[in-house]
Amino acid sequence: MKDNCLVCNRINQIQKGTNSYFVAELASGYAVMGDFQFYHGYTIFLSKTHAIELHELSKKQRLQFLEDMAKVAEAVYGAFRPLKLNYELLGNLDSHMHWHIFPRYADDPNPKNPVSVIPPEVRNAENTRPSEAQLEEMKTKLAAALQRLEYIA
Repeated sequence: MKDNCLVCNRINQIQKGTNSYFVAELASGYAVMGDFQFYHGYTIFLSKTHAIELHELSKKQRLQFLEDMAKVAEAVYGAFRPLKLNYELLGNLDSHMHWHIFPRYADDPNPKNPVSVIPPEVRNAENTRPSEAQLEEMKTKLAAALQRLEYIA
């Protein structure tokens, strides 16, 4: 854990039971709902290992991380029924590997374009932050999908 790392700090909150966006723990990481839900069901998969690039992981760790991300994505698809999923592993702002899983729907603005065409100030506007009830509903749906798929107990 690094003190100045946003992702490490979020993982620390998960471990303390204070991260309200936490959904489930898998072998290599944590599934959390995104703080902002411009794309309904937007989920982030946080690596347990503080690494910046995939090649920094051992082959075994890398395969587990990719497999777990695919499991979370499959559950997101099952829980929210989008037309398509978009995946991002960037790390330009937060240098700790984490996957962004964006469900895409027919009524999205610019549904055939990448999520980045929507300016961050629109995607991350306060009115896209879920209410407590909305957050609980999304977390419950995603956790149920992970359980149905037998990816978590």
